[in-house]
Amino acid sequence: MPRITSVETVDLRFPTSLTQDGSDAMNKDGDYSAAYVVLHTEDPALSGFGFTFTIGRGNDLCVAAAAQRARPLVGRDVAELCDDLGGVYRELQSDTQLRWLGPDKGVVHLALAAVMNALWDLAARRAGVPLWRLLAEMSPEQLVDAADLRYLTDVLDRDQAITLLTAQESGRRQRIAELESAGYPCYTTSAGWLGYSDAKLRRLCEEAVAAGYKHVKLKVGADLDDDIRRCGIAREVLGPDGHLMIDANQVWEVHEAIEWVKALAEFDPLWIEEPTSPDDILGHAAIRKAVAPIGVASGEHGMNRVLFKQMFQAGALDYCQLDAARLGSVNEVLAVYLLAAWFGVPVCPHAGGVGLCELVQHLAIFDYVAISGSLERRVTEYVDHLHEHFVDPCVVRNGAYVLPAAPGYSAEMHRESLATYSYPDGSYWAARLGGELP
Repeated sequence: MPRITSVETVDLRFPTSLTQDGSDAMNKDGDYSAAYVVLHTEDPALSGFGFTFTIGRGNDLCVAAAAQRARPLVGRDVAELCDDLGGVYRELQSDTQLRWLGPDKGVVHLALAAVMNALWDLAARRAGVPLWRLLAEMSPEQLVDAADLRYLTDVLDRDQAITLLTAQESGRRQRIAELESAGYPCYTTSAGWLGYSDAKLRRLCEEAVAAGYKHVKLKVGADLDDDIRRCGIAREVLGPDGHLMIDANQVWEVHEAIEWVKALAEFDPLWIEEPTSPDDILGHAAIRKAVAPIGVASGEHGMNRVLFKQMFQAGALDYCQLDAARLGSVNEVLAVYLLAAWFGVPVCPHAGGVGLCELVQHLAIFDYVAISGSLERRVTEYVDHLHEHFVDPCVVRNGAYVLPAAPGYSAEMHRESLATYSYPDGSYWAARLGGELP
């Protein structure tokens, strides 16, 4: 097999702040960005593509950290790496000098996600299958070998994880056939960004309903009167049978979250997302108790599997929203999925960012096929932004993800997009920073 010859890292930034795409109560001017990694091999037809997600300034730090994280892979045999993805993950994660900067959190952990996402993409491409199928064809033992169960064995050990996966083995083919026919259900956030006008909110909600969506999410938390008015518009368009979710993006104190959500309860939200600090386990538990039956959802800023373990232990979540680029790639994502199944908490992955929809479709599909075996209370996020930059963009029809068929993790971007939006020398940013664009 060929060897990895070099690692390419790119600071990609898209000017979404200009149109308020992605705007919420905490993040008002984000430029959706990606610390993009390409693992080049001796075979020009075989590369691995991965990234982590940020919203602008500081993306360069993730790019620099990714270059550090990936350095030990150069010169290594592709087959050996792809046949031991758990071992490679543990090797990179255990770099003691880099680990000191985390551990398992922050820029170095985001960088680990970018590099390992690229390696998982390489493994799927080498096998000639989409990532979800690569995972679905692995045995329970292989999946547990890949998962990062360190610090979790007090609640879920290797044997228990294998037992959980073995229980779902017999129905894998049937569930794949179901998804090939109907797709994996998703909800849209594209209608509800906080910076949108009421007229645009109404129009986009109407378009979402017409397109087959049964779930729509709105950003809230900047002004209560505005939220009451905007939730009223969304509920009117959705009707009594549609599902409305609300997302505060961490802006509230615990008592504020309880008071604010109770004020919006008349609009029957399915969940309140990120109601307070993403690290406040007991705060989430208190909010969940106070606002029930409205659910509490969180996880896009869940820094590692240990945080999720404690969220589950504390009964703090109704919905787990893990992020494919904040956790340490598929290895740590697997661990959180297994924990969630063990505790009976549905996983509804976060995908509000460039490329995240492309990644999480694979994870959600795999969860249904091999871990949870259920679609009950499960719906995955979709945002209709920036998919044109991807070689294999996700496809949504009638409110559901169509199963990706191309080999890999759907992470590769067009070379033209890299040339245009790399920061600061891509053609778009050179013109804007040079004063040629507003």
